[in-house]
This record gives sequence, structure tokens and C-alpha cells, in this order.
Amino acid sequence: MTSENAPQTSTPLIAPEPRPGSNLPEFTVGDLARRLKRSIEEEFGFVRVRGEISQPKKHSSGHCYMRLKDDTAVIEAVCWRGTMAKLAVRPEEGLEVIVTGRMTTYPGRSQYQLIVESMELAGEGALLKMLEERKRRLAAEGLFDPARKKRIPFLPDVIGVVTSPTGAVIRDILHRLNDRFPRHVLLWPVAVQGERAAAEVTAAIEGFNRIQPGGPQGSRVPRPDLIIVARGGGSLEDLMAFNEENVVRAAAASAIPLISAVGHETDTTLIDFASDLRAPTPTAAAEMAVPVRGELLAQILDDERRLLACASRAVEDRRNRVEGLARGLGDPRALLEGHAQRLDDRAERLNLAASALLERRRTRVGELSAKLRHPREKLAQAEQKLASESRALDSALRHAVTTAGGRFDRVAGRLSLTPARVKLDEGTRRIADLTPRLDRSYAKGVADKAASLASLGQLLESYSYKGVLARGFALVEDRDGHPVTRADQATPGLAVNIVFADDAKVAATVDGSVPKAEMKPEAQAEPKPEKKAAPRKPRVVPVQGSLF
Repeated sequence: MTSENAPQTSTPLIAPEPRPGSNLPEFTVGDLARRLKRSIEEEFGFVRVRGEISQPKKHSSGHCYMRLKDDTAVIEAVCWRGTMAKLAVRPEEGLEVIVTGRMTTYPGRSQYQLIVESMELAGEGALLKMLEERKRRLAAEGLFDPARKKRIPFLPDVIGVVTSPTGAVIRDILHRLNDRFPRHVLLWPVAVQGERAAAEVTAAIEGFNRIQPGGPQGSRVPRPDLIIVARGGGSLEDLMAFNEENVVRAAAASAIPLISAVGHETDTTLIDFASDLRAPTPTAAAEMAVPVRGELLAQILDDERRLLACASRAVEDRRNRVEGLARGLGDPRALLEGHAQRLDDRAERLNLAASALLERRRTRVGELSAKLRHPREKLAQAEQKLASESRALDSALRHAVTTAGGRFDRVAGRLSLTPARVKLDEGTRRIADLTPRLDRSYAKGVADKAASLASLGQLLESYSYKGVLARGFALVEDRDGHPVTRADQATPGLAVNIVFADDAKVAATVDGSVPKAEMKPEAQAEPKPEKKAAPRKPRVVPVQGSLF
């Protein structure tokens, strides 16, 4: 595609001179492409085209490339980055639009294309088709899923309102809130119609969500508990800002519960599907946001009266029941006297059992102490056992030392350097014998290789063509140094060189025709009369005469 700011060359296109013998001028490819570009730009400098957008693709540079098509043709189109920011309609697949721009060509691909300057929808039907397609795509992403909708708070302390500050909508909302239950209202002023509306509404929803609980540092702005996005009624084009994809996504991503109140009861926008609750009008949104304070107070007073009456009846019922149960119970003193006597008897028996048990334990300890041996006796017995085992260990150690010493003496007697010295002497003698043998073998190998090399040299000389030249033959070469090996190569007038055995070359020229091969006697059927050759003019040959 051509660049947005490509420099326009002003070089005049001059028709080239016609070729001799033809009245058609010749063009280069570049000249012809520039002529076509100028013709198309002059003829279609400003056009309006209606068609369906196909294959829109936004490049990383910010430019957008697309196709405009109908039932019979397709035109390539490009919208530069600076123009994209000003478009009222974003290019989408299958959208029917009316495009205003200029025609040009792209010589690099031999194609013509439309440079888009503005874009608008082709009627309300195209707009509804675009909205239906966008709704279906956003619903497939789950933005309209009822499971993700948040519960509206019963009585929010702070309500954020996103609407125009000068319209009747904000006055209706404030008036209705004051009538029902006055609340703290934060207004985020936005444009509700036009090119800036969608971006400002998106920024307002995201701005309310960025406020931290307690307000940002150095500010007393509280975080809203509820957001109301409101606008009065209007046509489908007037409400288009609330159908934009960025507004819908901001409403769906809001962490604060959101009520949409756009248009009248019959008006439906895409933000209504993404919001947590849809109100038919801005006034209805205020009614859904807070309850009626008077009705709430009356309900609380009625609940208080009913609660006190219920509590009084419950206390009275419990008192009557306790008194009835008390009359059915016996005298508590009579119930406790038998248990007190039984407790005294068990306490006396417990004291007697404890004394008897202590006496039995004392007797058992005396019997066990009589069976115990004195510690001195145990120590003496352990000392005797330790001395006996020490003597046995000493005897075993001496025996082991003696046995090991004898074994070491026998091994030391077997260790000697004599075998190693014998092997060393034998190896020295073998090395001395191998040295003259190696010299003789090397000399013989060199002689054999020299004889083989001389034989191969003689064979090579016998194969050389110079040996043939030495026997009286000559080599015929053309002027390029290529040998002439066949008679049919020696055409009349061919300049050749004759090479002799001493490498001397003599220049010559071939004169005459190539003689035909004589036929063998057995292959001749009948003698034919010989044709006389036409007389040839004598040719003057420089340096040397003819070879044939």
C-alpha cells in the first residue's frame, strides 16, 4: 500500500519517441504506472462509495486496510492512522457503509485503491445489523451472562451518576432521590451524544471504579456504592454512544454495581445487557437505587411494635410454664436428705479402705527389700568378671601379633628385585636386536617405492602424445589450441597450427574438400560413372601450401 505521507513527484511525463518503423510510443513500466495513477486521481479525486466492509485489518502502524464489495465487484481501501481517529464508525466485518474519499493506484501491486476520508452507516438497517452482530459477539464472550451480575445495594451511602450536567436527567434523578431518601450524589459530567460521548462515558465508569475506599490521598471524594448511567430519549443514532464496545466492556468490568437508564422504556442499548440492572427511565433508576424513607421508617416502627409485643408474649408464656413445672416438682429438701446420708456413708468407707490399702503396700515393700542384694556385692562380682575378660583379651592379642609377624616374615622372604632385573636385561637385548632390523626394512621399503615410481614414470611417458610426435607424427590444432582429430573438422579456409616434436608450431590454412572414404570392393554393386569435380580457383596460401 502507498504511504500516507508519500511525496508526490512533479516530474512531467513526456511521451517517448516512437520506434523507427512504428507510430506507437514505448513506455517503461514506471512511466505507464505513473500515467495511470495520475489519470485515476484526476478523474476520481473525490468519490462516495457504498458497499460492504470485508476483511478489515488494522496494521501495527495504526493504518487500517479493508475491502469494499457488493454483488459484482471488490475495491481495495485503506484508512490512514490520522483518519482512523476521526471516523464516526469503526470498520467491522460485514458492515454496510458509505465511504467518502479519493481513488489512487498502488504501482507496487498493479492495483487501484480507495483512500478513505470519512465513513458513515448506509441507513438504519445497516446500523441495526451492526448492533445485532456486536451483541451476538459480546454475548459469546459472556459479558451478558446473568450469573456475573452483581446485587444492587439496598441503601447505598454514595451514588455516582454518569450523565450530562446540563440536561433534565440529572435534575430528575436528584429530585427523585430527595423525595424518596436523600443520599450523597457524585456527578461525573460527560457528553451523552456525539463523537466524544463513548470515550467520556467509558472514562467515567472506570474513574469511579479507580476511587479507593475512603477516597484517594489528599481528597475527600468517597467511593460510590452504586453507579447510574443515564440519558434521555432519542433516536437510534443519538443513543449510539451507549452501544459502543468500549462502553459495554467498561460496564461489564465495573466492580461497583451499575444501573443503566438510557432513553425511554422502548429504547434498548447494549449497555442495558451488560449492566447489573436496567431501568426504563432515569427517574425509575433513582427509584430502584433507594427505598422511600417515610415508608422505611413506618416499616421500622411497625416492626419494633410487633417485636416488643412478641417478646412480651414470649416472656409471659415462659413464666407461666415455669410456674406450672414448679408445682409438679417435689420438696427439694426431702430429695437431698437421702443423698446426703448416702454420701456420709461412702466417705467413711473410703477412709477405712485407704488405711487398709496403705498397710498392704507397706508389707509388700518389706518383702521385696529382703530379696534385694547389696550394691557392694554386685560391684565385686563385676570387678572379677572384668579382670577375667581382660586377661583373656591380653592373651588373644599376643597370639594375634605373633601369628601376623610370622606371616609378614614369610611374605618378606618372597619379595625380591631379581626377576625384575632379569626381565629388564632381556628387554634391553631385544631392543638392541630390533634396531638394525628396522634400518634394513626401511632401506628396502624406500628402494621398492623408488623402483615403482620409475616404472610408473616410464609408463606415463609411453602414454604421452609427445612420444608419438618423436616418431615422425605431427599434431594439428585450431587457433584456439583445440586438436583437430577428424577430417570433417578440417573445413576449407580453417586456420590451423601444426605442432612438431620440438614444440615448434607452423601456421597453415586448410584448402580443398574432405575426400570421401573409399568403399570396400565387396560393398560395390556396380561401377558408377565418376562425376567430374567443378574447377576451383587457385587459392594463395601464405607461408605453406595445402595439407591435402
